[in-house]
Amino acid sequence: MAGSRLRSGYLWLLKNTLNRATLRAAKAGRGPFSLIRHVGRRTGRTYETPLMLARLGRDFVAELTYGPQVAWYRNVTAAGEATVMVGGREYRIVSIESCDPAVGLRAFGNPAALVLRVLRRREFRLLRTAGDQTPLR
Repeated sequence: MAGSRLRSGYLWLLKNTLNRATLRAAKAGRGPFSLIRHVGRRTGRTYETPLMLARLGRDFVAELTYGPQVAWYRNVTAAGEATVMVGGREYRIVSIESCDPAVGLRAFGNPAALVLRVLRRREFRLLRTAGDQTPLR
């Protein structure tokens, strides 16, 4: 019970401090942050969540820092689509699937892969773009 409250408090703090700053950086196309725009599976509302993505060909790799229970991942999985903003450009995501940890680590490259290894991160997802896609804007 106490662990659950601690985790909830930590996630609230992230949402209301760090996420707001990284959201602005992602929208501006600055820094390592990207933005994923997704529709709530229960509310139908559009949400924007900052995260770090790595490029893998035409697609993107996401590391699930907080596990597969995070809202953005569950929403994208339910909807089967989303939009990501990377470097100030938008791309349409048409599917999301598991990604082998070795492939995910290679996509992030060093020094990020080194940090992910030290933190024992193994949950990666491949965000597939439309095959003929050019940036939406």
